Parts: sequence; C-alpha cells; structure tokens
Amino acid sequence: MTDTNQNRPSHRLFTVNGDGEQARWTDIGVAWATRDGKGFTLSLNALPLNGRVVMRVNDSKEEKKRRG
Repeated sequence: MTDTNQNRPSHRLFTVNGDGEQARWTDIGVAWATRDGKGFTLSLNALPLNGRVVMRVNDSKEEKKRRG
C-alpha cells in the first residue's frame, strides 16, 4: 500500500454530460497527487463512454451544493 492510499483523496472525479444548469454530474472516482508532485494517481469506479471527465478539489461543501 502506498502513501497515497492511506490519505484522504485530494480530488474527486466526475463525468459531466451537458452544459450549464442542465449538466449532469456523476461521481466516478478520486485522485491523489503523486509523491513527486508531477502527476496524480486515479482510482476509478466507472469509465465514461461519452461526456467529459472533470477533476475537482475534494470539497464536501461543493458536492453538497451541487447535489442540492
């Protein structure tokens, strides 16, 4: 087990379909910065077939706001 797996993820990964108020965000995984700071380790629960992947800072307040 690496250090990245023992800490809280720094980012959340979402697949986003649509734009603006009509966009649908689906949580698909998490990410941690690598030890050297030059990349990220991703842990995905799903792979999107369409739409785009967005990586956001792991902020529980933002997630609650988006979910309503």
